[in-house]
Amino acid sequence: MRSLSRTFPAVLVSVVLLLAGCGSQVAGSGDGQSQAQGVPTEPACGATSGTTGVPSTSPSPGASPAEVKIIRVSRGAPHCFDFELTNVGKVPALYTITFDILSRGEALMSPKDIVPALEPGRTVRRTVTVGDLPRAGDEIQAKVQKVRSVPVVEAPSHGGPCPPSGIRVYLGVTDAAMGLRFLSIDLENCGKRPTRLNGHPQLQLLDESHLPIRGVKILHDAGTISSSASGWVARPVVLKPGERAYSELVWRNTVDAGVNVNSPYVRVWARPGAAPVMLTPEFDLGTTGKLGVGPWKKQMTR
Repeated sequence: MRSLSRTFPAVLVSVVLLLAGCGSQVAGSGDGQSQAQGVPTEPACGATSGTTGVPSTSPSPGASPAEVKIIRVSRGAPHCFDFELTNVGKVPALYTITFDILSRGEALMSPKDIVPALEPGRTVRRTVTVGDLPRAGDEIQAKVQKVRSVPVVEAPSHGGPCPPSGIRVYLGVTDAAMGLRFLSIDLENCGKRPTRLNGHPQLQLLDESHLPIRGVKILHDAGTISSSASGWVARPVVLKPGERAYSELVWRNTVDAGVNVNSPYVRVWARPGAAPVMLTPEFDLGTTGKLGVGPWKKQMTR
């Protein structure tokens, strides 16, 4: 695979936890101080009360260019928490943050929040409502499990306005069984003219810091991974406006001797000269060092 060197700097995530409490100052649309500092706000945790908890620091869950601080956690139902996200990177980014909600050390759920385009240096305050947790009591803890970020210029599109390229590229559904993984990259012609594809999408695997991962073989005949992936043949595909195509990915997460490779991100070029799109497949390649990438196929009825 041709080496492509476009990368982004690694910046550690700072995570601050506030446990079992809801502060007396609640930021909302009328929070003049936040507005003056350029901090967009949403309604904070609602009809709950309690004292402010004691901050503590958690190990970094990754190297995404962000700082995340959990600033308030509700004491009672409906359970919710406030957090602040700061883009400490150099480009506008879209963030997906996964949290863990715990009570007495037991994980209850892992909600996600998607933060749209955030400019470098900007901070946004948001509220995550997780509803009623009967087993939780009043000792709720919230912590950041992981942070994923995608530069706005490379963000996938699954709806909304059609990108300038006239095509949308996004992840399909994952199928996992007995260590064998299947995933599709889906493509839609949302433009006004036919789109031509021929061959395979080009992939560049990336680590948590958006840096290229070396040493993984990209196979266009993946019979050594799965018999169902043998004999893949690339044929020209023409998509009329509104039609779709897909490329199958297959890998195993077997862990044996060697280096264990996890690739949260992948940069995808649908065809030569196309603008790249960064997806978040969370590849767990184990020590196999192989990823099968199938040719583009026209989607009939899926």
